Amino acid sequence: MTNAVEWAKAAVIPLAFVFVGILVGFIVEKAVLSRLQKISRKTERRSIDIIISSLRVVVIVWFAIGGLYGATFNLPAGHDLIVILWKILMVAAILSATVFLSRMAVGFVQNYCQSTDGVLPSTIFSNITRIVVYIIGILMVLQSLGISITPILTALGVGGLAVALALQDTLSNLFSGIHILLSKQVRRGDYIRLSPTEEGYVTDITWRNTTILAMSNNTIIVPNSKLAAAIITNFDLPEGTLSLLVQVGVSYDSDLERVERIAIEVGREIMTELPGGVPEFEPAVRYHTFGDSSIIFNVVLRAKAFADQYLIRHEYIKRLKKRFDSEGIEIPFPIRTVFIKGDRLSAM
Repeated sequence: MTNAVEWAKAAVIPLAFVFVGILVGFIVEKAVLSRLQKISRKTERRSIDIIISSLRVVVIVWFAIGGLYGATFNLPAGHDLIVILWKILMVAAILSATVFLSRMAVGFVQNYCQSTDGVLPSTIFSNITRIVVYIIGILMVLQSLGISITPILTALGVGGLAVALALQDTLSNLFSGIHILLSKQVRRGDYIRLSPTEEGYVTDITWRNTTILAMSNNTIIVPNSKLAAAIITNFDLPEGTLSLLVQVGVSYDSDLERVERIAIEVGREIMTELPGGVPEFEPAVRYHTFGDSSIIFNVVLRAKAFADQYLIRHEYIKRLKKRFDSEGIEIPFPIRTVFIKGDRLSAM
């Protein structure tokens, strides 16, 4: 009975250390961290909010570990037992620090993925980050316990090489997708052309492939590695507006100055009246060819987006034909006049 009483008295101080440590941890979390988190949300500092959120519960564990560590100096136990308890506390401290670092790293990764308007796959990058941090934490635990991690690192290296070879195509698409997203040379909503038959709007860029919606409402799925190696025409870079040419021919008897003035007037109407036109753009006329039956020229117009060019060209041709008819300007049929010399004809 006397031994039990003495042991209970000796355990009071260690228990007090543990109790105080846990109590201080709760106070720090409920009072300090909660207040700091409210302040960070008011200032919209996302990085501070991520750090504070990562400290939740972990800070209580740290203060509890500190209390337990202080308690070990007052335990009525042998040195060997104290050393074992210190190792256990060290493992707990490393694991809790690993949890904290994992939360914080994942939080920053998710925040960055959200800042890219969701084009980066946050789930896969978050999982990779979490796995890497936990592997490092486990290796540190093993090293602190005196277990050699060299064979483990060798096995991880060999295993990683085998996985990389097995998933060569998948990893190629993954890193190509990351390159495409970070370079911002191809973005969601852009109209791109890969070849004369493959073009459309980019609807999605995932870690494996890029989805393109063609004008025919068909879906084109391109592996990211193929897209990264392809020659791409992006009609939305450096800006979405684009020039379009409408080729017209008029009779050789036409007054070219008058033709140019009328073509520009109709172009101005199109630019200001159609929703896809660019009102501030000044249309231009450029004569370029003496054709078989007409003098051919291009009218330069401008569209706000790639798809707008079709309606602009359609409406311009209709209005220009109507205006030429009312002005008496002829758009000749394709004809060819053949002259035969009389001497050759008589000789035949």
